[in-house]
Amino acid sequence: MNFLRGVMGGPSAGPQPSGAETVRRGAGEAGARWYRYRDGAVPVPVTLPLAAFLRSRSCVTGWPPPRCWTTGGTPCAPSSRCPRNTASRSASRPWSTWFASCRPIEENSPKQVDDLGSQFTEIFIKQQENVTLLLTLVEEFDFHVRWPGVKLLTSLLKQQGPQVQQIILVSPMGVSRLMDLLADSREVIRNDGVLLLQQLTKSNAAIQKIVAFENAFERLLDIITEEGNSDGGIVVEDCLLLLQNLLKNNNSNQNFFKEGSYIQRMKPWFEVGDDNCGWSAQKVTNLHLMLQLVRVLVSPTNPPGATSSCQKAMFHCGLLQQLCTILMATGVPADILTETINTVSEVIRGCQMNQDYFASVNAPSNPPRPAIVVLLMSMVNERQPFVLRCAVLYCFQCFLYKNQKGQGEIVSTLLPSTIDATGNSVSAGQLLCGGLFSTDSLSNWCAAVALAHALQENATLKEQLLRVQLATSIGNPPVSLLQQCTNILSQGDKIDRRGSKVQTRVGLLMLLCTWLSNCSIAVTHFLHNPANIPFLTGQIAENLGEEEQLVQGLCALLLGISIYYNDNSLENYRKEKLKQLIEKRIGRENFIEKLGFISKHELYSRAAQKPQPSFSSPDHMMFDHEFTKLVKELEGVISKAIYKSSEEDKKEEEVKKTLEQHDNIVTHYKKVIREQDQELEELKQQVNTLKSQNEQLQTTVTQQVSQIQQHKDQYNLLKVQLGKDNQHHNSHSDTVQMNGIQVEEVSKLKEELEEWKNKHELLQGQLREKDSLIEKLKPLQLETGTEQSSQTSKSSGLEHNNELQKELEMLRTQIQLQSAEITKLQAENQKLQVMNTSADPALGDSSATAAKNLELEGRLVQEVKDLKNEVKALSEEKASLKQHLDSSNSTVAILQDEKSKLQQEVAESKKEQDDLLVLLADQDQKLSALKNKLKDLGVPVEDEDDIESGDQADEDEDGDEEEQD
Repeated sequence: MNFLRGVMGGPSAGPQPSGAETVRRGAGEAGARWYRYRDGAVPVPVTLPLAAFLRSRSCVTGWPPPRCWTTGGTPCAPSSRCPRNTASRSASRPWSTWFASCRPIEENSPKQVDDLGSQFTEIFIKQQENVTLLLTLVEEFDFHVRWPGVKLLTSLLKQQGPQVQQIILVSPMGVSRLMDLLADSREVIRNDGVLLLQQLTKSNAAIQKIVAFENAFERLLDIITEEGNSDGGIVVEDCLLLLQNLLKNNNSNQNFFKEGSYIQRMKPWFEVGDDNCGWSAQKVTNLHLMLQLVRVLVSPTNPPGATSSCQKAMFHCGLLQQLCTILMATGVPADILTETINTVSEVIRGCQMNQDYFASVNAPSNPPRPAIVVLLMSMVNERQPFVLRCAVLYCFQCFLYKNQKGQGEIVSTLLPSTIDATGNSVSAGQLLCGGLFSTDSLSNWCAAVALAHALQENATLKEQLLRVQLATSIGNPPVSLLQQCTNILSQGDKIDRRGSKVQTRVGLLMLLCTWLSNCSIAVTHFLHNPANIPFLTGQIAENLGEEEQLVQGLCALLLGISIYYNDNSLENYRKEKLKQLIEKRIGRENFIEKLGFISKHELYSRAAQKPQPSFSSPDHMMFDHEFTKLVKELEGVISKAIYKSSEEDKKEEEVKKTLEQHDNIVTHYKKVIREQDQELEELKQQVNTLKSQNEQLQTTVTQQVSQIQQHKDQYNLLKVQLGKDNQHHNSHSDTVQMNGIQVEEVSKLKEELEEWKNKHELLQGQLREKDSLIEKLKPLQLETGTEQSSQTSKSSGLEHNNELQKELEMLRTQIQLQSAEITKLQAENQKLQVMNTSADPALGDSSATAAKNLELEGRLVQEVKDLKNEVKALSEEKASLKQHLDSSNSTVAILQDEKSKLQQEVAESKKEQDDLLVLLADQDQKLSALKNKLKDLGVPVEDEDDIESGDQADEDEDGDEEEQD
């Protein structure tokens, strides 16, 4: 009975205090509180300066740690050096003990404790020098000084956090002094330093940045690793809380954490063994905080660029793979599994690479099933916990967020061509349809929202989903998915369901609004059913209760979408007729009022705050975050569309068509730009590859050059050694050297001999030409008849003949001189050959050492030649690569050079042609002059045609002789 009285709060069985005793006790407690305030307020302003004065004296050293005002530890042990044992206890008590006096004797007045502590803290920080002095005392290495200072500073931050933070921030090196606590070798001080930094970094971005750049991440991660990661104790929990303070809503620190490669160090935290039984409470807490820390880095509220970079880093380091392993493991506690699903959701949200990987994850079942299918099975299972079903829905939404590929895969499982006829496997589409038409209202809502996300911002899939046919019962024809949704919506009150009937109708209306928005074909299919519009107008026109107002607002939204996205393809449901129907049956003002019920609802405001569906109970699960965006987008345009006239509708349609055309053009150019970017990336990769190859070739050339230099040095050393070994063969070496020089001279003489022979042959050809000309002229001179008529011409012919004979004699003389010189050169050549033959026996009689040396020299020369050939080949390859790179830029220059060369050749050919014409003209003049002279002498001359034919024959003979030369 005493136990029941203690629990229920009834009177105890013992004697009860009287009224007077109760009054005395209350007065005593009030007096005790007043005395405690007086006992603390009087010495607080002077205690810390006194401690600073005693700091340098030996009596302070070794003080036992006093009781802290927040932890309620036991008082310090008696000591002759402790001022607490002196007579002047009020004036010289250690400074952290005064804040312990705020702890009341009774245990049921925490408000009084906070008030008294705040008063003491306010008194203490009025003078900022006290906090600065306290920071100086914290730097002391003495345990009995440093540890109480840490505890006192922590207490000050708990009571007056923003004020103390500002004082520490403006103190010189204030934060840096406190960071040294994490490096203290004494775990007590280090752990309390972590608690101190927790209080210091709360809601202060400036201090958070300073702490982060003081290498806090490195030290905290080291502590977590030393303590055993998730298997560690409460110290790991404190470090994780501090990390969350530093990273949450602090973009600068998040970027620093990512660039410092600290994300990679988070992977070992989630290495959970196969044996997952026996999870301790501390391990669950630690792993929960670790998952929350991952979510801080990839939160949807962060800047998109920062979130995307963190998501990619988590994939590349294997953190996402580790999380998926926990997700598919067995024996994981429910709250850890739920938080893991939420974490995986935000890691893959909006990141195509991570979404593709998650789509490939399979559960360890027989047969293996995709992870997304296993999760959907949990979502539509009403026996699963509510928070777990919300987490799975969030995971599915994040998987489909900005993932048209994933949306297409989900919708394809509903299409007739891809459904598994054997029924051996369950697809995601079948699970969604099963949940959509089950008798559990929560499953209806989750499946409807999930299917709506599969259609989000994807008009193609909205049209494809119209092809889905459902078999309702045996013997009845199949109906479309759209028709089945409207049937359930209209018969909602007649179907017995578990849960809220409003929830099912809200889910279906959200699905239909998402499906019909921005899809005229879907609107046409919806209007084909003649029962849909009367149902919507009937729902909107009725005066229903507060719970049904939300359904009325969604019906108004669906009807407005049917008007706004109507393409007027159905004559009975054109825009104007639907507007007239609203005016007659509902009224425009009433329609707009019902439409505004959605955005004014409390649950709508909660859902619009963040993407994750977080609801206190299943009854509050009404709106989806993405749907709130759709309502915000359409509410205004639908309100305007209701009041627009037909002419304004036509103008708006024309504008829409123009915008669509513009969008198509923009899409086309975006595609072209994307293709060009891909080509540019490929070219950049090729350039980088060629650059790397060029660098490799340059390195190889450098190595070959160094090897050649080494061989040259070895060759020079061998030559020096051979010179020393063959000093007694000086004469023989001189002979060999002379012989080498003579060989070079012989080669030069041979070349000169060949040149003189060519010149000799050329002169002989010229001489034959002159002889032929003389032979032609001689018969003409012998036929002269009379001396009187030919005397003048004879004298001139003789003069010409004499000139020719002189020229002939000069040519013969020149030929004789050249022949003599050739004979001389041949004699010298024979002499040199004789000298070579005479030198060969001397070489043959040389010693074996000389032969060996010559053989070594030959090998070295051959190696040098081989290396030079290799260098030449590498150089040619390098040049070809460089030419390949520069070919596109030098094509125009090459063509211009070729053009200039061709023009120059044409000009030269024209010049040569002009010269030939001049020579021919001179020759014709000479021939005509000779012909006239012969005519004057009375010599018969051939006809002009015969002469031309003869000249042509002579020119042909001259051409043949020139070709032979």
